[in-house]
Amino acid sequence: MRLLALVAGIAVALAAPVHALSVPSNGKLAFDVMRKGKDIGDHSYSFSGGGGALTVKVATDIVVKVPLIRTTAYSFKHTSVERWKGGKLQELSSATNDDGAPHSLQTANKGALPASLWNDDILRSSKLMNTIDGKIMTVRVADLGADTVETKAGSVPAHHYRVSGDLARDLWYDADGILAQVAFKADDGSTVIYIRK
Repeated sequence: MRLLALVAGIAVALAAPVHALSVPSNGKLAFDVMRKGKDIGDHSYSFSGGGGALTVKVATDIVVKVPLIRTTAYSFKHTSVERWKGGKLQELSSATNDDGAPHSLQTANKGALPASLWNDDILRSSKLMNTIDGKIMTVRVADLGADTVETKAGSVPAHHYRVSGDLARDLWYDADGILAQVAFKADDGSTVIYIRK
């Protein structure tokens, strides 16, 4: 009987989320996307729901202009909707236009957290799901310690992590586990930074 109770307890533990999802109290999180000191777009999250159900809408709109002639050198638009229940992803849908190349995704939980970055549980995972094409990415996470980031609202104490492998991102989360900043290298070698509004 004790063995049965232990097995049942393990099953419940495995079914439960490792940590509670970190959601901003106002249900919104927005960033300016910066490259070479210029604002090239916006990245935002909106959170809604209750009673163990959560819907997360993600939107990214980036336009890089060629200096002087002001024509568009690169554009990226992405929207996605994540549906969560009991701290577990149920389904994800997305539509992306990557500089003229369209992508769409409709998928159920593939056993990996989505790489939408808002959920700090990704720091404890070795597999993430690409939110553009649904592919599973293998990642490693390094803890780089306490840090401070500049936001539009001032300095925020944060913790710095580096994700590497199939996804390369530097991530900072504040004391509440809310995403505070993102940085990564673009294809041309420039650094892109998401500055929290």
